[in-house]
Amino acid sequence: MIELSNIHLRLPSLAGEVHILRGIDLSLAAGEAAALVGPSGSGKSTLMMVLAGLERPSEGTVAVAGQELTAMDEDALALFRRDNIGIVFQNFHLVPTMTALENVAMPLEFAGRADAFDLAESGLDQVGLSHRLTHYPAQLSGGEQQRVALARACAARPRLILADEPTGNLDGDTGGAVMDLLFRLRDELDLTLLLITHETGLAGRCGRIVRMADGRIADPGIDRDLAPAEAAE
Repeated sequence: MIELSNIHLRLPSLAGEVHILRGIDLSLAAGEAAALVGPSGSGKSTLMMVLAGLERPSEGTVAVAGQELTAMDEDALALFRRDNIGIVFQNFHLVPTMTALENVAMPLEFAGRADAFDLAESGLDQVGLSHRLTHYPAQLSGGEQQRVALARACAARPRLILADEPTGNLDGDTGGAVMDLLFRLRDELDLTLLLITHETGLAGRCGRIVRMADGRIADPGIDRDLAPAEAAE
């Protein structure tokens, strides 16, 4: 599902060029759930932006679902992201002037889906918010807003979900409930998941833990769900 080869990212600054990603090589198989961990400033969120096609690497190739993102122009990237990648952010990123239903339906409408609102209603029902369809983000709790964001990310049935600290703005109990929901959706929809988190317990729920440090992959980890079968071979 993911194939990164020799990814470098250098950005200009007043103090000179900053080398953020330093030769990242990483593969993630379809259906895997992997946690990306490491100290603040290690490049985790930047790597997610590169994977989503929201940031172009200075060097190297990015392939997702067999398509090379580094060869696409901005329009092609937007279309590919719309159809294949769902993104969940720490800060929800809901449109405040739209209802929960409208927030989920919006990307489906952009995709030209005539059934956008039916799919959005079904998605909100799937995350337990069928009673909040007409509520605006300000009328929802933090946990409810993140559930709307999950419904939006999964509404188009993407192949890959990228989640960047999705519980960072939630209390422990609410965050746990949101993550239970994310993993349930991942199983039900057969999604590949890359989760950025600082929480050890949350990382441990993934089949694989990838560790970053100083813009590099310090430990690519192994898929613990596959390891026993490999050992048996």
